[in-house]
Amino acid sequence: MEEKKCLECGTTIRGRIDKKYCSDYCRNAYNNKLNKDSKNLVRNINNRLRKNYRILDSFPLKEGKTRTTKTRLLDKGFDFEFITNLYTTKKGSTYYFVYDLGYLPLDNDYYMIVKRE
Repeated sequence: MEEKKCLECGTTIRGRIDKKYCSDYCRNAYNNKLNKDSKNLVRNINNRLRKNYRILDSFPLKEGKTRTTKTRLLDKGFDFEFITNLYTTKKGSTYYFVYDLGYLPLDNDYYMIVKRE
Protein backbone atom coordinates (compact mmCIF):
# COMPACT_ATOMS: atom_id res chain seq x y z
CA MET A 1 0.00 0.00 0.00
CA GLU A 2 1.22 3.50 -0.87
CA GLU A 3 2.29 5.77 2.01
CA LYS A 4 0.54 9.12 2.07
CA LYS A 5 2.54 12.26 2.82
CA CYS A 6 1.36 15.39 4.64
CA LEU A 7 0.61 18.18 2.13
CA GLU A 8 2.34 20.73 4.39
CA CYS A 9 5.46 19.11 5.85
CA GLY A 10 5.82 15.88 3.87
CA THR A 11 5.93 13.47 6.81
CA THR A 12 4.23 10.10 6.57
CA ILE A 13 0.57 10.17 7.59
CA ARG A 14 -0.85 7.56 9.93
CA GLY A 15 -4.54 7.00 10.56
CA ARG A 16 -7.54 7.38 8.29
CA ILE A 17 -7.09 6.59 4.63
CA ASP A 18 -8.43 10.00 3.47
CA LYS A 19 -6.24 12.07 5.79
CA LYS A 20 -4.24 14.84 4.07
CA TYR A 21 -2.31 16.40 6.96
CA CYS A 22 -0.37 14.94 9.88
CA SER A 23 -1.75 17.46 12.40
CA ASP A 24 -4.07 20.41 12.91
CA TYR A 25 -1.02 22.68 12.83
CA CYS A 26 -0.07 21.48 9.32
CA ARG A 27 -3.69 21.75 8.10
CA ASN A 28 -3.96 25.34 9.36
CA ALA A 29 -0.53 26.32 8.02
CA TYR A 30 -1.33 24.88 4.58
CA ASN A 31 -4.70 26.64 4.34
CA ASN A 32 -3.31 29.94 5.65
CA LYS A 33 -0.64 29.90 2.93
CA LEU A 34 -3.23 29.01 0.32
CA ASN A 35 -5.60 31.86 1.25
CA LYS A 36 -3.11 34.53 2.32
CA ASP A 37 -3.07 36.75 -0.78
CA SER A 38 -6.72 36.52 -1.76
CA LYS A 39 -8.00 37.11 1.77
CA ASN A 40 -5.68 40.00 2.68
CA LEU A 41 -7.62 42.62 0.70
CA VAL A 42 -10.96 41.45 2.11
CA ARG A 43 -9.56 41.40 5.66
CA ASN A 44 -8.25 44.97 5.33
CA ILE A 45 -11.56 46.26 3.96
CA ASN A 46 -13.55 44.52 6.71
CA ASN A 47 -11.24 45.98 9.37
CA ARG A 48 -11.76 49.47 7.92
CA LEU A 49 -15.56 49.01 7.84
CA ARG A 50 -15.55 47.78 11.46
CA LYS A 51 -13.53 50.81 12.55
CA ASN A 52 -15.91 53.18 10.74
CA TYR A 53 -18.88 51.43 12.37
CA ARG A 54 -17.35 51.74 15.86
CA ILE A 55 -16.73 55.45 15.27
CA LEU A 56 -20.33 56.10 14.15
CA ASP A 57 -21.60 53.99 17.06
CA SER A 58 -19.58 56.05 19.54
CA PHE A 59 -21.88 59.06 19.05
CA PRO A 60 -24.92 58.94 21.37
CA LEU A 61 -28.12 59.08 19.33
CA LYS A 62 -31.24 60.96 20.42
CA GLU A 63 -34.38 59.69 18.70
CA GLY A 64 -32.23 57.74 16.25
CA LYS A 65 -30.02 60.61 15.11
CA THR A 66 -27.39 63.16 16.13
CA ARG A 67 -25.14 65.81 14.57
CA THR A 68 -21.38 66.12 14.47
CA THR A 69 -18.64 67.81 12.46
CA LYS A 70 -16.37 66.38 9.80
CA THR A 71 -13.39 67.30 11.98
CA ARG A 72 -14.66 65.17 14.90
CA LEU A 73 -15.16 62.20 12.59
CA LEU A 74 -11.70 62.59 11.05
CA ASP A 75 -10.07 63.03 14.49
CA LYS A 76 -11.50 59.65 15.51
CA GLY A 77 -10.05 58.10 12.34
CA PHE A 78 -13.18 57.84 10.20
CA ASP A 79 -12.47 57.02 6.53
CA PHE A 80 -15.16 58.37 4.19
CA GLU A 81 -14.03 55.98 1.41
CA PHE A 82 -15.42 52.88 3.16
CA ILE A 83 -19.20 52.43 3.25
CA THR A 84 -21.49 49.45 2.70
CA ASN A 85 -24.39 51.10 0.86
CA LEU A 86 -26.10 54.34 -0.18
CA TYR A 87 -29.69 55.40 0.35
CA THR A 88 -31.22 58.25 -1.66
CA THR A 89 -34.47 59.76 -0.40
CA LYS A 90 -37.31 60.93 -2.61
CA LYS A 91 -36.12 64.51 -2.01
CA GLY A 92 -32.67 63.59 -3.39
CA SER A 93 -30.66 63.47 -0.16
CA THR A 94 -28.03 60.71 -0.16
CA TYR A 95 -27.25 58.87 3.08
CA TYR A 96 -24.01 56.89 3.32
CA PHE A 97 -24.31 53.74 5.43
CA VAL A 98 -21.91 51.43 7.23
CA TYR A 99 -24.27 48.52 7.90
CA ASP A 100 -27.18 50.03 9.89
CA LEU A 101 -25.48 53.31 10.87
CA GLY A 102 -25.30 56.11 8.35
CA TYR A 103 -24.50 59.74 7.87
CA LEU A 104 -25.89 62.57 5.80
CA PRO A 105 -23.61 65.45 4.77
CA LEU A 106 -25.12 68.79 5.83
CA ASP A 107 -24.00 72.39 5.28
CA ASN A 108 -20.78 73.81 6.78
CA ASP A 109 -19.04 70.40 7.19
CA TYR A 110 -21.69 69.07 9.56
CA TYR A 111 -22.97 65.51 9.39
CA MET A 112 -26.15 63.95 10.70
CA ILE A 113 -25.60 60.41 12.00
CA VAL A 114 -28.64 58.13 11.82
CA LYS A 115 -29.54 54.54 12.68
CA ARG A 116 -31.73 52.53 10.32
CA GLU A 117 -34.24 50.36 12.14
